[in-house]
Amino acid sequence: MTNSTSIFLVFLALSGQVVGQINQTYQVPRTPDGHPDLQGVWENNTITPVERPDVFGDKELLTDEDVAFIQQRIGEIMAAGEDALFGGGVLEAVFSGEIASYDPSTGNYDSQWMAERTVHRRTSQIIDPPTGKYPPRTEAAVAAALKLQEWRAAHPADSWTDRPLGERCLSFGAPRLGSGYNSYWQIVQSRETVVIYQEMAHDARIIPIVEKPHAPASVKLWHGDSRGWWEEDTLVIETTNYSDASSTSPDTDRKVNIERLTRIRDSALQYQLTSRDPGQFITPYTREIIFDYTPDKIYEYACHEGNYGMYNILSGHRAEERIKAHNQDD
Repeated sequence: MTNSTSIFLVFLALSGQVVGQINQTYQVPRTPDGHPDLQGVWENNTITPVERPDVFGDKELLTDEDVAFIQQRIGEIMAAGEDALFGGGVLEAVFSGEIASYDPSTGNYDSQWMAERTVHRRTSQIIDPPTGKYPPRTEAAVAAALKLQEWRAAHPADSWTDRPLGERCLSFGAPRLGSGYNSYWQIVQSRETVVIYQEMAHDARIIPIVEKPHAPASVKLWHGDSRGWWEEDTLVIETTNYSDASSTSPDTDRKVNIERLTRIRDSALQYQLTSRDPGQFITPYTREIIFDYTPDKIYEYACHEGNYGMYNILSGHRAEERIKAHNQDD
């Protein structure tokens, strides 16, 4: 997290400018080698959900009336001191009137520990398909998800390898696009490399921006293998070679992510992700997020230190196995 400890909303009217629209008169700052300067700390604290809530129908952008209602409801929700709301959960709570705890068995952080949230005009991060929803999943993906669910139910903790990478403090994915919680990026550039440092799990993606082939297809990585290049003022990043451990897709060999980063104002970075995953979805989809510049620092992320949860999960399951074996012997 950053040093922000309160929650309030910042409404970005953008002086009538449509969210994400590039100002053609804006002069992008340059690094000494002439590339667009994207460096700095950028926050993704938007309340915009990944998929468009049904309440909005086919409405792509919030109206002034929508914003006024959202601000009023969030003020009421925060004043109640309920559990923290993550990602798109803010907008869901506004319109449903219900706050679903992220961890209903024990409760979670309350709202004072969360970062400041930002109201952007879009009703969904997904801009293609125009429905604001994910494309339909393939039959193979549905079957694979069901098989995985059945396996995890039968083998919840045979080994630490049965637990998710995030729970093991190894990886929360890249690009990690969750908002409002450890959702800051720091970008550092050199002549031949761009580094994107993700606050969550302190992951640093080191991306060559010179002509260099991808790693052999046999090399599979949690975060994939990335290569970048410049298209005018936009940094384009292509990532392939995802490992099975980093995806629920039954066909990770064909998964390709294309990211596009464009500085549209000194204070804003337009980020687009087009994911082509034919094993998971019948068509590609594209998300758009506006990252806002912040003078805040990214503090050290700690996860595995003092991780007694993993020990307790494994030892608890061993105890369940002993009880089951004892009952079968009786």
